Amino acid sequence: MRSLNTQPAICGIGELKPERRTQGVTTLELLARVSKLAVEDAGLEPGEIDGVLMGPQVGETPQHVPATLCEYLGLRPTMANVVDLGGASGPGMIWRAAAAIEAGMCETVLCVLGNHRNDPAPRSPNRNPIREFDVPFGASGANLSYALLMQAHMAAYGCRAEDYALIAALSRTNAQRNPDAIFYGKPATVEDVLASPMITSPLHLLEIVMPVAGGDAVIVTRGKTAQKSLHPPVFLLGAGEKITHRAVSQAPSLTSGPLKPAIARALGQAGLTADRISFLSFYDCYTIMLAATIEDAGLCEPGRFADFLAENGGMGTDARQPINTHGGQLGFGQPDLAGGMTHVVEAVRQIRGTAGERQMKSCETALVTGNGATMSEAVALVLGDNP
Repeated sequence: MRSLNTQPAICGIGELKPERRTQGVTTLELLARVSKLAVEDAGLEPGEIDGVLMGPQVGETPQHVPATLCEYLGLRPTMANVVDLGGASGPGMIWRAAAAIEAGMCETVLCVLGNHRNDPAPRSPNRNPIREFDVPFGASGANLSYALLMQAHMAAYGCRAEDYALIAALSRTNAQRNPDAIFYGKPATVEDVLASPMITSPLHLLEIVMPVAGGDAVIVTRGKTAQKSLHPPVFLLGAGEKITHRAVSQAPSLTSGPLKPAIARALGQAGLTADRISFLSFYDCYTIMLAATIEDAGLCEPGRFADFLAENGGMGTDARQPINTHGGQLGFGQPDLAGGMTHVVEAVRQIRGTAGERQMKSCETALVTGNGATMSEAVALVLGDNP
């Protein structure tokens, strides 16, 4: 067992309530707001932040991104960098922050992601495999790519549309206990999901995340500092990362992704197995993503995710292993790259015991996953209340 004083831990979190659209606000302003919340939650002074990790998307500048944010926040860190792993960026920041602390580069790291939604996103003119082998044949955009994965999964294992729709319905159910969720007050049944418009067969509208504006921030520091914060520290017990491709046409498998080895590495470092984890905070941009992650975590055999959910008692706080109690991105909303960080923040809340109405009876450990591109970039974390 490592020392409480040296083990990196999460001591502060911040989260903005998602909005469908924003007006008169910049990304930098949203990042500043959520960073302030995280610093206050940790009970720290801004000057104690000496490390910064952020995403690549700040509309106010195309480069020198960390310097721009640090200037805006009035910070002068000894370590700063950009993490660009799509939806896996949030979890990816956590272990990088811990590594920087252990390397002696800094002591307390702000990990922050966020975005506004009032301008169309620019399109890249770059030539790469996805533009040469996918887009010319109609494989453009995430919806079509994830639909391809879902078709392959259904064909390989005989899963039914109802099985995937259940994930969306259970996510909406969890969102009813989170007043900040974009779909709070808007439950949905399996029938509602299947009756929603078909976007790209076999994906229905309610099986796809709602893009929103928002932001999330996490403070990582040494255990000795975390123990002085306003909340019990949440320790990083294990981490894993794997990247296999960018274009879905280059994927080594259409039914399993890089999260499988990433999760195995994280669990191995923590000395745990997936079935012994208290809380599962799994990235869920589409229903197929959550289905595949349940299987890749080793919680059930391939194609048996629906059986696992039935035996697990669903996904809510009364389940054997609750999943995405904040509603997941399918119920909470996806604030761009910060979508992955929402899963980190919820895991911290559950371990701290500060999740309010959706609080689990007991939560000692959490398995958090992040996913970028089309099951391409993967990060897994194991968090716990004790090192």
